[in-house]
Amino acid sequence: MKWVQLLFSIVLAVIGGFLFQWIHCPLPWLLGPMIVVFIGSRLFKRIKPVWPGPMRDSGMVIIGYMLGLSFTLETFKQIGKQLPSMILLTALLLVCTYLIALMVAKFSGLNFPTVLMGSIPGGLSQMIALAEELKGIDLTVVTFLQVSRIIMIIFFVPLFIFSPLFGSSLHHSLPDTASAAAASWGGLFPHILVYAVVCTACALLWKKIKFPTAFLLGPMVATIILHLSGLSGPALPSSLVSISQLLIGGYLGLMLKPENLKNKLKIILLALLSGTALLICSVVLSLLLTQLHPVPLSTSFLSLSPGGMDQMGIIAKEVNADLSFVTCYQLFRTLFIFLVVPPVLKALFKAMHRRRASDKVA
Repeated sequence: MKWVQLLFSIVLAVIGGFLFQWIHCPLPWLLGPMIVVFIGSRLFKRIKPVWPGPMRDSGMVIIGYMLGLSFTLETFKQIGKQLPSMILLTALLLVCTYLIALMVAKFSGLNFPTVLMGSIPGGLSQMIALAEELKGIDLTVVTFLQVSRIIMIIFFVPLFIFSPLFGSSLHHSLPDTASAAAASWGGLFPHILVYAVVCTACALLWKKIKFPTAFLLGPMVATIILHLSGLSGPALPSSLVSISQLLIGGYLGLMLKPENLKNKLKIILLALLSGTALLICSVVLSLLLTQLHPVPLSTSFLSLSPGGMDQMGIIAKEVNADLSFVTCYQLFRTLFIFLVVPPVLKALFKAMHRRRASDKVA
């Protein structure tokens, strides 16, 4: 039955990709599989769709390779110049997240730690793992808020990017069709074999040492090292990029499980409200970034969008934004959330708990 379920899931994902491509939706091979697999998992009870984690991980390895190719020596010089802006804008985004969670918790009646941990951008696995360690956190709500935010970002960011708001920015960053056509399956060999082995090995190694988003960052770092050492990495055919999007989109479609929630309507409205507010904050901060550095609005917005590095990388590739710039900002936020945010949250929640305890005594 597992093979039947898997085959059924792949068929749903492929149908979704072709359907969204036919209606000219942005990122059809990410959004199509995600939406159709999600709907299929609710409509079909006898054959329940499944999407094994290794399939998603394979898609992440491909995206990691694609991101790594965008890095050059000049990129690392730019990172040094961008570091103060990265720190400032990441901190401002997290402050916005804190204030949004505070307001949502006040009006919804949910406890603040649960809402905050469900709202922090770019830290799905880390926040869920941390939520399991702390008392008084509703793990189901945290998971739903995190997953629904990711899906909202994936769905709405492409619509924003292709809207009139970003029209002038995209005018200078349309995909180069000539270079896209030059990327063929035959042009991958023989160098791709070396990259495939090294990227997969690095992904597994980083997973073993429990590094965040190992199947994305491991291949990305391996690709950067190989590429800068002189072994040129071939560009990926558009069909292979579409396959990687399908592998990620199908997995995301099965992550959202509203049936596990209590007070479904309230939590769904809460997720929409907090996700929309966070998107608006990202747009405002991206305008600030364009004032600090001469980058197009599309590049700055994707750099600060509260999604995952893999999804923002896919969209940046689609609109030919500055991929290395976007990756640097997204990577910095991922590492900041992984290294700095958990101890800060633990200290914050302990202080809140002590204050409540002293108030009760008083």
